[in-house]
Amino acid sequence: MSVRRTAAGVIYVGRDGAASAGANASAAASQEVAEVLVTGSRIPRTSTSTAAPVTILDDEAITERGYVNLGEMLNQVTSNVPSFPISVTSGFPAGSGATSPNLFNLGAGRTLTLLNGRRMVTSSSGLGDRTVDTNVIPTGLIQRVDIVQAGGAAVYGSDAIAGVVNYILKDSFEGLELDAQYGESTKGDYPRTFLRATWGKNFAEGRGNIAVDLEYSKTRPLLEYARRRTAEGPRNVPNLANRTTTDGIPPTVWVFNGHFWSQNYDGVIFQTNTSLPTGLLRLNGGALQFSPGGQVIPYDTGLIQGTSSTAIGGQGLDVRENSTLAAGVERWNGTVIGRYDLTDSIRLSGELLVGRQEGRDPYGTQQIFRTAGSNAVAFNRNNPFLSAQDIATLSAASPTFAAGGNLFVSRRFNILPTRERYSRTETFRGLVALDGDFAFAERNFNWSLSYSRAETDGTQRVWTPNVQTIDRALNATRNAAGQIVCSINADANPANDDPRCVPLNPFGSQTASQEAILYVSVLQGQNYKNTQDAFLAVMSGDVINLPAGPAKFSVSYEHRAESVAFRPFEADLRGLTTTGTAPINRDGEFNTDEFAGELLVPVLGGDFTLPFVEALEFSGSYRFVDHSLAGKEEVWGVGGRWEVGYGLSFRASKSRNFRAPTLDQLFAPTFAAPGNPIGTDPCDADRINGGPAPATRLANCQAEWARNPGYDPLVGFQDPAENTGLVTITSGGNPNLRNELSETVTWGISFQPSYIPGLTFTADRIQVDLTDGLSAFTPASFLATCYDSSPQPADICATFQRNAMGHIIAARQTTFNAGKVLYRGEVYNFSYRFPIGRFFDDADFGTLEIAAEATHTTRLLTSVTGFDSSRSDGTTATPDWRVRGDLRYSKGPLRLFYSVYYLPSVKAAFTDTIETNPIPVVKANYTHTISAAYEWENYTFRAGVNNLTNEMPSFPTRTYGDIFGRQFFVGVRARY
Repeated sequence: MSVRRTAAGVIYVGRDGAASAGANASAAASQEVAEVLVTGSRIPRTSTSTAAPVTILDDEAITERGYVNLGEMLNQVTSNVPSFPISVTSGFPAGSGATSPNLFNLGAGRTLTLLNGRRMVTSSSGLGDRTVDTNVIPTGLIQRVDIVQAGGAAVYGSDAIAGVVNYILKDSFEGLELDAQYGESTKGDYPRTFLRATWGKNFAEGRGNIAVDLEYSKTRPLLEYARRRTAEGPRNVPNLANRTTTDGIPPTVWVFNGHFWSQNYDGVIFQTNTSLPTGLLRLNGGALQFSPGGQVIPYDTGLIQGTSSTAIGGQGLDVRENSTLAAGVERWNGTVIGRYDLTDSIRLSGELLVGRQEGRDPYGTQQIFRTAGSNAVAFNRNNPFLSAQDIATLSAASPTFAAGGNLFVSRRFNILPTRERYSRTETFRGLVALDGDFAFAERNFNWSLSYSRAETDGTQRVWTPNVQTIDRALNATRNAAGQIVCSINADANPANDDPRCVPLNPFGSQTASQEAILYVSVLQGQNYKNTQDAFLAVMSGDVINLPAGPAKFSVSYEHRAESVAFRPFEADLRGLTTTGTAPINRDGEFNTDEFAGELLVPVLGGDFTLPFVEALEFSGSYRFVDHSLAGKEEVWGVGGRWEVGYGLSFRASKSRNFRAPTLDQLFAPTFAAPGNPIGTDPCDADRINGGPAPATRLANCQAEWARNPGYDPLVGFQDPAENTGLVTITSGGNPNLRNELSETVTWGISFQPSYIPGLTFTADRIQVDLTDGLSAFTPASFLATCYDSSPQPADICATFQRNAMGHIIAARQTTFNAGKVLYRGEVYNFSYRFPIGRFFDDADFGTLEIAAEATHTTRLLTSVTGFDSSRSDGTTATPDWRVRGDLRYSKGPLRLFYSVYYLPSVKAAFTDTIETNPIPVVKANYTHTISAAYEWENYTFRAGVNNLTNEMPSFPTRTYGDIFGRQFFVGVRARY
């Protein structure tokens, strides 16, 4: 048995024969099991000897599937909700390409990310959730990834509610390794390039080691036209055949080749500013539009679907031109790690990580909207951009226009300098550590001191219309010299002149001058910087020798200081990008002092056993947190493990975990935005008898109306603020926030029999109950909480205001401690690795590994207000089962791999029926992967195919399956 210390002060005992609970880690031929510092505790133990479930992935899980970053690998973990840098539907941005783990779909901010057991600075922009982009982590130095499923706050602190993902790096890399890989889809698009160089060397007769890893990867964007699912232009429209809510006929139907009939890039002409087909201007029965050059021509509306905005075919805006399907991501990473043994018992080590990630979404902004039913451009016969022929045509179609009245042009101005949404993140992290061990009173002790400084600098930018200049540019006239100029520069009021104003032709997509485009466009965005300084001191060792073995302890102290600076661009600060209150520069900081301790007590074990009790141990952990903003908190965990014998053991744990509010949730500045709908008013006649307690809601509404007799009658009351922009919504931080808390319970079994070498099976039940959840309260949330509570909370009911008629005119939006989450499920892991010759007289037929992993979610209930509730288990968001099966075969230099990822048939939403959704249940989905690798001298050649059967996501989703389709990859690794 060998013993060595890592740079993080981790003690590895018995390197040979480690058997993992994870489906991707190979079981060992040897019966000796390694004792390591598995994530979830600072006391060394094996993954199958922990009280809480832990999954371990090794570095081969990356290369055998052709992945270029660790986020793709984590997407294969069934307890993690896959994160894809794609648009969720037409018209939504595809994002920056950043991905973060989200265990059990409890939210990415409730999964803690560590590197070598220590925290990392957040990658999120501005003051968002504390998440770490997986693109930051170097793949070339990954030794393994530990995933603690549920809990961990008593050991690691805030955010470890759903669990912990810990990336463990190699600390003794030697030699030079070069790796190159290229892949693309079988359609010849979505190319993916990966290059890596890793070098390491021992020195000072093995007392020291230094390793350098350099990586580059790039994936190009994928547009909606590129995949059949989105290229078909699917749209969900009203079903004209539907009559009642009990007739078995869905309210909507899916159609293809969808277009937005009321708008296009050239301009659809309306006689009234309405989004109904009756508002179209027609001549001789046919609708009219402008040509790209600005002339009036006939317009084909396509087959309009009832009163919806969608038509089948026609010349309206094609929904497929609306967004990128997947963002492109380019990343550069550089990592240096080193260690040196100052003495036989003291080691100096360091880590340096620098990275840059760029995300590009070609359709990340949605042009300039001036569409019918809201803000279509009004024009009359005096508009200087109309020709005499156009005026005559329009006058023939509209006597009102002929008499000097207005018509309206509805279009999207596709005139921004570019529609690309660009994001950049640069990460720096430096760490220095001292680790050591000593013996005292016949007991062994280990200690570790570390300090790290980390920074994330980011930028997000996109072109957007200038809200202060667009109307000026569209209001054009001719001056005394006959030139077309902005009206503000030709009127009698010199005070409103703008010498920069350039008139913008509203007719046709090819008529805008470059000067006008620049006048009505501004660069919107933000720069942000996150910093983290962290000091960690840990001491562990033996407390006392018991008959079953030594009782072990760990104590730690952690001080962490974090800050964020948020700097909007100049255009944002000047209010050029919004009609509401302009954003301002924001800064925030906090520090925390945390004390933690763990104890592991073996009651039975070793030579001290009982029948059917080969080992029995209990563990406990405690953490005290003093947060400068969120205050003091105490969290804890207890666990136990009972080894029955014959490889069978039982384990259980219970813990209290927490998540501290973010700086944004606490101190975001006040931001007032007028002209918004509120969504729902509980006292509206359509809702007054609804909610979780209908009698309470009705009584509260009646009481308020009795106090305000001037309101519109409650019987039949309709609040127009539900759907029209009548409300000024004030957003901002809430300095009175508390930590959200969760209670987690796990219990399960582990089976690792010595009489079946290489077999590991674990099954664990997981229960999470979260209270005081940090909920994003919308006006509808405050209203529901006010009227569904008895007694009514005065502070909640004071967040909105009604006018003399009872209509909502002002409301609040902020974060509030009111949410609840309830999760119930199980995780299963199976791995059996064996030489095939075991069954054939020990002939050398190679080695086979059969592995499977599954997560079963039986309930996921979420409440924003504490009164409402919604379930997502058994839906596409959280399917009741996620299952992955793997087969690995190796013989000499050859390795073969096959994997299938299964998603069952589930509901689109938990309450869906045929009366609410035309496809209430989506089909099951299977994704198959194959690959092969062959070693020849210093080289390893690999190739594979992901999504072998080219199965698209289950209709009508984009993410319930693999939207990228069949992709191949080839790669080579050279070792020297």
